[in-house]
Amino acid sequence: MNINQANPLFDSQDEAFMRRAIELAAKAEALGEVPVGAVLVKDGEIVAQGYNRSIIDNDATAHAEIQTLRQAGKLLDNYRLLDTTLYVTLEPCPMCAGALLHSRVKRVVFGASDLKAGAAGTVINLFDSKAAFHYANVEGGLLEQECREQLQAFFKRRRKEIKAEKQAKRLLEEKGNE
Repeated sequence: MNINQANPLFDSQDEAFMRRAIELAAKAEALGEVPVGAVLVKDGEIVAQGYNRSIIDNDATAHAEIQTLRQAGKLLDNYRLLDTTLYVTLEPCPMCAGALLHSRVKRVVFGASDLKAGAAGTVINLFDSKAAFHYANVEGGLLEQECREQLQAFFKRRRKEIKAEKQAKRLLEEKGNE
C-alpha cells in the first residue's frame, strides 16, 4: 500500500490521462455538476471514462469514479478491474474509495485533495484500513493546481449565482409587497 502525496513522480502518460480527466470534469461543469472527471486505464489504453452526473441523473451515486467503474465493468464483462489505474481530478470520497477497493483497481491517482470528504488520506484513509480486502497504490497531487483551480472557479461562480438568485427573489418579494 502506497499513499504518496508529498512529491510524487508522475510520467508524461500519467499527465496525459489526468488531462483527459480534467476535460471530462469540464463536461460535468457544463451540465451544472461539480467538475470531477475520471479515466480508467489498462495496459496504457483508456478503458472507460466518466464525470459527475449526480444532479442531472438524480442519483447520489453518480460520481465520476462510479460512472467510470460501471462503464468499465460492462466493457470488460467483469466487476474486477485488475491491473488498472484510475485517474480522477478530486480525491475519492468514502463511497468511491469503497467502490475502487471492491473493484480491485490497482492504482488510484488523484489531482486535488478533498478537504471535506477525502477518503484517500486527507480526512480518512479507507485505502489503508485494516478492513480493506484489497489494497491499491494511491498517489495524489498530479496536476493538483489545475484540478483545484477548476473546482474553486466552479464553486466561486456557483456562490455568485446563488447570491444573485436570492437578491432577485428578494426584489420580487419586495415588489409584491408594495
